[in-house]
Amino acid sequence: SIERCFVGLFMYIMGVVIMMTSDAQKYYTLKYKRGLITTGLFALVRHPNYSGEMMLYGGFAVMVPHWIPMAVLAWVWLQVFVPNMMRKEASMSRYPEWAEYYARTGMLLPRPGALLSALFGRHSNPVAEGGKFKRK
Repeated sequence: SIERCFVGLFMYIMGVVIMMTSDAQKYYTLKYKRGLITTGLFALVRHPNYSGEMMLYGGFAVMVPHWIPMAVLAWVWLQVFVPNMMRKEASMSRYPEWAEYYARTGMLLPRPGALLSALFGRHSNPVAEGGKFKRK
């Protein structure tokens, strides 16, 4: 259906934007400062690059009116992406600020409270404040 195609196209476009933005942010941040990235897209989500990539591929699967593409993607995500994210989290856990960062961010999606705070300004902007929420 046309609706299915629009949803898939929207997911694809948003996925590409999120994936490329987070990959660029990660590249340039680590180029100039090693350590845990807690700003930008990483202020709300620990793995925005995987979120974007999953959204991108999910957009293609949504366009197909059959369950097999989603089943294949679920298998790939569970067998490839999740183990990679877990290894990355084990690596990031060596940083002193990890526990606080882990507590306030979601793995693939922002935690609802953090997202609402960022959107409606109950706290300062985590992107502009180095990824930390501060009461105004």
